[in-house]
Amino acid sequence: MGKLLAKLHTVLVLWCLWLADGSDAEYLRYKDPKQPLYVRARDLMGRMTLEEKIGQMTQIERSVASQDIIKKYHIGSVLIGGGSAPTPQASAETWMDMADDFQKGALSDRLGIPIIIGIDAIHGHNTVYNATIFPHNVGLGVTRQVHHIYIERIRSLSKGLELQPLLKSGRLEFLTRLLLVCRDPRWGWGRCFESYSEDHKIVQAMTEIIPGLQGDIPANYLSNFPYVNGRTKVAGCAKHFVGDGGTVDGIDEYNTVTDWNSVRNIHMPAYLDSIRKGVATVMVSYSSWNGKKMHANYNLITGYLKNKLKFRGFIISDSEGIDRITTPPRANYTYSVQAAIHAGIDMVMVPYTYVEFIEELTSLVKKNIIPMSRIDDAVERILRVKFIMGLFENPMGDRTMLSQLGRQVHRELAREAVRKSLVLLKNDKNRDEPLIPLPKKARKILVAGSHADNIGNQCGGWTIKWHGQSGNITVGTTILTAVKNNVDPHTEVVYSENPDKELVKSNDFSYAIVVVGEVPYSEYVGDSKNLRIVDPGYSTISNVCGAVKCLVVLISGRPVVIEPYLDQIDALVAAWLPGTEGQGVADVLFGDYGFTGKLARSWFKTVDQLPMNVGDPHYDPLFPFGYGLTTKPRERRAAQ
Repeated sequence: MGKLLAKLHTVLVLWCLWLADGSDAEYLRYKDPKQPLYVRARDLMGRMTLEEKIGQMTQIERSVASQDIIKKYHIGSVLIGGGSAPTPQASAETWMDMADDFQKGALSDRLGIPIIIGIDAIHGHNTVYNATIFPHNVGLGVTRQVHHIYIERIRSLSKGLELQPLLKSGRLEFLTRLLLVCRDPRWGWGRCFESYSEDHKIVQAMTEIIPGLQGDIPANYLSNFPYVNGRTKVAGCAKHFVGDGGTVDGIDEYNTVTDWNSVRNIHMPAYLDSIRKGVATVMVSYSSWNGKKMHANYNLITGYLKNKLKFRGFIISDSEGIDRITTPPRANYTYSVQAAIHAGIDMVMVPYTYVEFIEELTSLVKKNIIPMSRIDDAVERILRVKFIMGLFENPMGDRTMLSQLGRQVHRELAREAVRKSLVLLKNDKNRDEPLIPLPKKARKILVAGSHADNIGNQCGGWTIKWHGQSGNITVGTTILTAVKNNVDPHTEVVYSENPDKELVKSNDFSYAIVVVGEVPYSEYVGDSKNLRIVDPGYSTISNVCGAVKCLVVLISGRPVVIEPYLDQIDALVAAWLPGTEGQGVADVLFGDYGFTGKLARSWFKTVDQLPMNVGDPHYDPLFPFGYGLTTKPRERRAAQ
């Protein structure tokens, strides 16, 4: 009996030690990276309550997020909206601290499911002070060097490395406008700068940015499956699905009236390419197709995107996109939630009224109006992306990446992008005296115009703030500074924002550079049916170009009215929205590099011609699609 008691005592002691050692902890397959992805996802889903699943389907805005909110509602994603920063001019460390703080809330929840952080990084990490700001897509489409030298480098250096130090916690869902095909420069009246081209082939070619953001898909990888290669990459988002660049009269969030063949042949091809390249997420458009709101379009979202194309990432709504299913918005929010989830949307960018959304969706499921199978499909897709991103293994920020923001190597790449995005539209009045390349040695030159010394105007919308802002809002080089950097030290540079004719005539300038254009905007703020540049732009052109040889540089997110002033101008350059690196403009104006850019959209004579695209009947533009004069550099440089 004594021996038996001794044995039992030994067993009890060993059992207690086992408990104290923590070895009794349940083996969680979903936390084991050695397990197959589908095993991890199914294991985790089997442990989740309805409330936890619906929380994963919910994306809320940074300004309403906190550790407590994320934990209480089991939030799956946090959005950093346009201009939404933790503090003005926040450092990279402050951004990472914010993201880590949100992540701690998610990890403290029962199952510890990490969040994804989403941000609109349209042309660099554009909400962040001191980030490198690249040309907007309207300029990148001009380069024509899609997947060879330029796009390979821009994708891997800028939009990967500069994003990493700021949002490595939670990892990033990179909300970039990859795939819209703008068929009318009035689109959104003010969103055409988000498009690479009116030609779907150029838009398709530019989908090469996806492997740069997410990594190159390995051989024998599953077809149409999302792919994000490790901690040095971010998840991309293709948007807006589908046809948002073809709305009637270019009205934002309006109706695209066309047949299926046009949708399939013009607006859809880039989505097919993106899915083949492993894009992680797709965002649905505010717009409609033949009267049917895209956010409620089951046939296109589930029937085509998920079932026909076999897309295995997740579908996300646009901000408050489900609210706008009804007219007016939120007229019947219960119906909007039902219609959107039924259509196939997996994650809803609420972004503020998250409690109401969660309650409505929970009620619809409990009443069997939305089947549990639809919820499970959405959650499995979201978890799939999170597992592929490596979030469960590395949820917190990588502090070694903090030094990447605004590095000179990134600025040099952006400068190169600027050089290649410029289009020379005119280079002489009399066809025998080209003004470009400009002479660096001159007695005195004039630089004029509202956009010559203004980083905010140079960058356009989606820079620091949602709609952008005029002024020196971030770190960069203005075109005026770039000119001063480029000319001979003995050349006098006079700057006058809007000189009168007398000033111009009385100074005996060798030549003048006039930099004018549109003020920053995005979406509805850019409303313009006449597509004219901001005052006093045209009077500045007339005052200067009527008195001295002049080069006009247009800073705009789309073709603008210029035909009535063309005869006054000696040389004309479309610089689009070049971003922070204005030195790239001067590099080409003064002949250090040649002009190579070709128009990726047609330039109208009058707005009455719109919409007008290459291949249309009666096509009669001022400058046709593909047009662009070329120049040779003064001296040959090593290939870039």
